[in-house]
Amino acid sequence: GSLVAAVLAHSGRLDKEDLGTRIGRLSRRVEELKAGPGAGRAGGGGQQPQGSLLPAVGDGVPALPPLQGEVCTMINKKYSEFLPSVQSAEELVSQVDGLSRNIDLLRAGIETEVQRDLNVAVAEFTELKQQLERDTLVLSVLKKLQEFDTAIKEYNTALLEKKYVAAAQQLEKARSSLKMLESRKGFELKILKALGTELTVQTQNMLYHLGEEWQKLVVWKLPPSKESSSLESVMHSELHLHTVPSKEEELAGPPVASVLQAFAVLGELHTKLKIFGQLLLKYILKPLILYPSLQPFTEEQSDVFILRFKSEGPDLDHSSPMEVFDKIKLVFEVLHKYLLNVPLEQPAEDKKECRVTLAALLGGMIWEELSDCLIQNCLVNSIPTNSSKLEQYIEVIKSTEEFEKALKNMQFLKGDTTDLLKYARNVNSHFANKKCQDVIVAARNLMTSEIHNTVKITPDSCVALPRLPDPEAGDHLKMQKTCKLVHKDTGTLENETKLSQYTFSLPTCRISSSVEKLMELAYQTLLEATASTDQCCIQLFYSVRNIFQLFYDVVPTYHKENLQKLPQLAAIHHNNCMYIAHHLLTLGHQFRYRLTNILCDGAATFVDLVPGFRRLGMECFLAQMRVQKGEILERLSSARNFSNMDDEENYCAANKAIRQVLHQLKRLGKVWQDVLPVNVYCKAMGTLLNTALTEIVTRIAALEDISAEDADRLYSLCRTMVEEGPQVFTPLPEEDKNKKYQEEVPVYVQKWMTFKELMIILQANLQEIVDQWADGKGPLAAEFSAAEVKSLIRALFQNTERRAAALAKIK
Repeated sequence: GSLVAAVLAHSGRLDKEDLGTRIGRLSRRVEELKAGPGAGRAGGGGQQPQGSLLPAVGDGVPALPPLQGEVCTMINKKYSEFLPSVQSAEELVSQVDGLSRNIDLLRAGIETEVQRDLNVAVAEFTELKQQLERDTLVLSVLKKLQEFDTAIKEYNTALLEKKYVAAAQQLEKARSSLKMLESRKGFELKILKALGTELTVQTQNMLYHLGEEWQKLVVWKLPPSKESSSLESVMHSELHLHTVPSKEEELAGPPVASVLQAFAVLGELHTKLKIFGQLLLKYILKPLILYPSLQPFTEEQSDVFILRFKSEGPDLDHSSPMEVFDKIKLVFEVLHKYLLNVPLEQPAEDKKECRVTLAALLGGMIWEELSDCLIQNCLVNSIPTNSSKLEQYIEVIKSTEEFEKALKNMQFLKGDTTDLLKYARNVNSHFANKKCQDVIVAARNLMTSEIHNTVKITPDSCVALPRLPDPEAGDHLKMQKTCKLVHKDTGTLENETKLSQYTFSLPTCRISSSVEKLMELAYQTLLEATASTDQCCIQLFYSVRNIFQLFYDVVPTYHKENLQKLPQLAAIHHNNCMYIAHHLLTLGHQFRYRLTNILCDGAATFVDLVPGFRRLGMECFLAQMRVQKGEILERLSSARNFSNMDDEENYCAANKAIRQVLHQLKRLGKVWQDVLPVNVYCKAMGTLLNTALTEIVTRIAALEDISAEDADRLYSLCRTMVEEGPQVFTPLPEEDKNKKYQEEVPVYVQKWMTFKELMIILQANLQEIVDQWADGKGPLAAEFSAAEVKSLIRALFQNTERRAAALAKIK
């Protein structure tokens, strides 16, 4: 038994052939042991008796020694011990043979009968399982159809009893059941389409009843749409709330709660509330912000609450933020009390934190637009325009905080800080931005105003500003005392020649009044910057720089046509640019130590703008000068080159050209009179007169033949220029003061003496011309070259020996 168990444990199965073979080998070994060591062999005394392993004593065989006898005893003992094991092994072989036969029979039975029955059972089980799944699906579908039907029935009952929340919930249950049915793929029913149609019809029916109830509870009386933007039309806007609860309703809950909760269950509350919020903004909240005289007026009756408007107080442009906040707070308090303090869903016992009121939902919809309107139309206008009023703005900040706190208590707002309060608290930045914007707008308006409105600037003129205190007055006094001591000791080193007090002053001229106001605006803005915070100071300083950069870009473009056509405006613009450049030289230095430390390190300067403004003024005036030169040359071109003056027609043409040039110069002299500085005026007029004289000299010197009559008439034309030319110099309105400048014409007209020498040549004889030349040292040689003089002599005199002699002396 132990052997069989060991075999089974080792192999896990019975192998009859292997076990039989082993048992057979064991049996043969036993037989060999039984036959003895001499079995099958020939021995000396014949065969030994069977069953005895030792030779018999007394058969003629000598007795074994004692050791050999002990061995035989041991062998017999071992044999007697091994014999039972052999017998049990034989029995085991027979048992194994029987067990092997039983195994073969069992295997054959399993392969023939049990396997067939097992396949049949598996097929039956699979079929039953599929049938169960179908039955379960059918049962679940029938259950959902039953739930849908029950929900529709309960919905109809609740709707008849005006239990809108319960009716809406039943509709949602029916919708959930229908979605579950529609989600089962491979099990589509034709009835689902009909159920969906029925659900849609019932939902619309429910929404219709809720809409009717909502229109009864909240009634808007609005003006005609065409008149909704005026104050008079807003006065006709009214909101009637039929939500004042009676005693029975106070116990059962207000009807507005059930209507709004039903809307929420159906998912339509957002749409209804959005429409209500837009009407509230358009006809109540925004008018209260835009019209300062508009006041909300409330009236409570037995079953209705009325909100309407009345107009009180003066018609101001803007109302203070405190007044606007009070008006809007009153409106929200009314709405919160009679309409909006409604939970959107019934809170569960363990989920009271999920309670959300209608006020919070409405606030989330309209607050962003309302706060933008409050900022753009209320807080922006309340930002002070002067830094001295910034301290008073603290009241506005406190009022804004109280306003938002009240709205948060009514749950219109969440606990976070809103853009409205952030804007109010950031007043310094807004003040700087508003101030800079106002400065730029004012500057642009001045730049686009008329240039010809002028004021007179004298060396004594200065910008009307209060005197700035010296930031280092103590050091300045010490320095003065030190200077006095030095002067006492070193008085001989002092320079007796002193500069005039007007040395660095702008000369007398006329500038546009708008430019004077522009410079005053720049000074006032910088003065404002000295009393502002660091950030505001920096912004205001760079706004002043932007003013001048804007002038550089705007004025030449905006007034381009007039500056090209009108000489007077070109002169005024020249003066304007020089005036601005003159002030920019010292503007930064005057305020340097009064501005913030960031600007005191050298950034507060305008000197870099000076070359640009000077160039801007000169380019405009030089362009006008080129235009005037072109007109002078064009007029002289009609003089027919001053040739053949003995022809009356040619003489008239030349005389007309001379008169036109003088007329043009006189007109310019009057236009620029008292506008340009005297030195600029004289240089400009001298340049134009010089252009005319140069052209006349060039044309006459180029003539090849000048008769005596021609010479007389040319002399007459030149005398007209000499006599009337100086009269165009009238820089001052006072006629007697202009004589000084008319006498100084040779200083400003480069070709004046050349012109006079030409006149002398036209009337002189050969000897006088030679004397004027004086071997290249006379006045004639100073103005004309030898070739030009020879050309004139050849044109004026006939070819004689005297002319040849004279020409020989000109070298």
